[in-house]
Amino acid sequence: MGQFTGNARADIIARAEGHPIALAAAMLLVLILGVAIIALWRTYTGVSPELDRIAFARQLQQARVAQVSEQLVEKTKGLEATQQESIDDLQVMQDQLRTVRHLLEAQQADTKRLSDQIAGLTEAIDGLRKSFASAQPSEPSDLPERDKSIRTRAHHAVMHRRARSAD
Repeated sequence: MGQFTGNARADIIARAEGHPIALAAAMLLVLILGVAIIALWRTYTGVSPELDRIAFARQLQQARVAQVSEQLVEKTKGLEATQQESIDDLQVMQDQLRTVRHLLEAQQADTKRLSDQIAGLTEAIDGLRKSFASAQPSEPSDLPERDKSIRTRAHHAVMHRRARSAD
């Protein structure tokens, strides 16, 4: 195209100013034609940006739900494992407590038995003291040998009882 002179431009502008309705109608026709072409293209190809956006949003939401579900499953498994460990630890502690109770009961029984034995020995010693105090020795040289014999027998009795209780 050639260059318009100042008069030619003025002529074109003057002609357009004279027919504003025709210019508006032409613009409207171009606009309607553009919209119709876009609508036909979408219909023919089956592609709609709105549908694509909705589908993408659904996929994104499903991916988020799946991710959250996986995280919940992992946390649940972790909690189950922790709970099982706690249960196992509690059972071990209960077993240990039972063992300690049995040992304590056995020790208390041993203590009672030993206490009874001591009480018996104390009574025997008191009886021997009373009998020695009331008896008059006939021979003074015989007395230390008798004390030694009684002490030896008492010592042997105590040792024998201790050996039986240890078994």
